Amino acid sequence: MRKNNLHFTSLLLAVILFGMTACSPQKIMEHGNYDDALHHALNKVRGKKNKKQKHVTVIEEAFRKANTRDMAAINRLKREGAPENWVRIYDIAQRIAYRQSKIEPLLPLNDKEGFQAGFTFVKTEVILREAREKAAASLYARAGKLLDEARLGNKEAARDAHNLLGSIDKYKKDYRNQYAMMNEATELGIVHVLFKVKNNAPVFLPREFESELLRMSLNELNSRWKKFYTRPTTRPFDYEVVMNITNISISPEQIREREFEEVKEVDDGFEYARDKRGNVRLDTLGNRIRIPRTKFVNAWVLETFQNKAAHVEGRLEYYRPNRGGLVTSKPMAAEAIFENHAATFRGDRRALSSETCRIIDNNPIPFPSDAALLFDAAEQLRPVIRRHIAGSRLVG
Repeated sequence: MRKNNLHFTSLLLAVILFGMTACSPQKIMEHGNYDDALHHALNKVRGKKNKKQKHVTVIEEAFRKANTRDMAAINRLKREGAPENWVRIYDIAQRIAYRQSKIEPLLPLNDKEGFQAGFTFVKTEVILREAREKAAASLYARAGKLLDEARLGNKEAARDAHNLLGSIDKYKKDYRNQYAMMNEATELGIVHVLFKVKNNAPVFLPREFESELLRMSLNELNSRWKKFYTRPTTRPFDYEVVMNITNISISPEQIREREFEEVKEVDDGFEYARDKRGNVRLDTLGNRIRIPRTKFVNAWVLETFQNKAAHVEGRLEYYRPNRGGLVTSKPMAAEAIFENHAATFRGDRRALSSETCRIIDNNPIPFPSDAALLFDAAEQLRPVIRRHIAGSRLVG
C-alpha cells in the first residue's frame, strides 16, 4: 500500500511539473503566441529586483517577434491597396502601441546577471494618424455606395450604411456630413407597418370591436428599424397587417334549470348512556357518559344556469403592397363566454353542500348584449395579435 502511495505521489508531481513547463513563457512563445508569452513573462519580472535571465530574454524575443509579425502584416495590407484594409491596419497598429506601452515602464530592463534587453519601438503615431484618416474615408465611401442602393428601396443597405457611418466615430468624430448621412440612412432603413381590421364575416361588426383591436399598444413594438401605425398616412407602407374577420357567431341566450335534493346527517344534541336497568352510566371519573345524537336533514335546491358566447374567427394577413400582395397569413380566433350560476333553496340550510352554498342567494342577471360580448372577444384577441406581430420578421 505504501509503495502504491509513493507511486501516486510521484506521478502527481510529474503531472504538475509538466503542466508548469508546458505553460512557461518560453513554451508559449515556441507555439507562436508571442503576446501571451510576453504577458506571462512580464508578470514574472514586474516588481522584482532580481529578474531571471530566461524571463528577460523571453520578453525581448517575444516583443521583437510580435512587432516584426505585425509590421509585416501592415506592410502587406498596404501593398494590397484595398481601402477597407485601413480598418485592419489601424487595429494592428493599436495592438503594437498597447504592447509597447507595457514595456516602456520597465526600461531599462536588466536581469540579475546584468544583461540588458534591447527593444526597437515602432512609431505607431504616424501609422495610426494615416490609418485613422484612410479608415474613415473608406467607411464613408462604402456607406455612400450603400446609401445609393438604399435610395432605390434597399432597406438592408440603409441599415448597413448606418452601421458603417456609426463606426467612423472610432477613427474620426463628425467626419464630413457623416451624421446627416446617418439620419438619411435611418429614414431609408425603417420598415413602416400599417395595422388595420377588415370585416368579411356575413354579419354586422360593431364599430367598438374594430376600435378595441386598434387600441393595441403598437408603439411598444417600435424600434430603430420598425414603426407601426393604426391609421393611414400619406407615407407609403412597406407592410400592411390585416386582421381579416371571416366569421362571427353568437349563441342564443340559454337558461337551464334543475331541481334536486341534498341530504346530510347533522348533530342533534346528545343522550346519556344507560345500563340494562336504565341507570345512567358513569366514566372512571364519575362523570355521566354522553352519546352524540344525529339526524338527517334535507333541502330542495333550484339551480339556474345562464350561458351565452361570442366566437370570432379570422386570419392575420401580411401584405407587401408594392411587392406582389399577400406574403403570409395565420389563423386567429377568440371566444368570450358569459356564465352565471344562481340558486335558491327551501328546507334546512345545514343540508347544503359547500358547492351549493357558493351559489345560494346568487340571482339571475341580465344577459350581455351581442356588442358587449364581441367587445370582450376583441379584448382577448388583441394580445394574441400583438404577440404574433412582435414575433414576425418584417424586413425591407
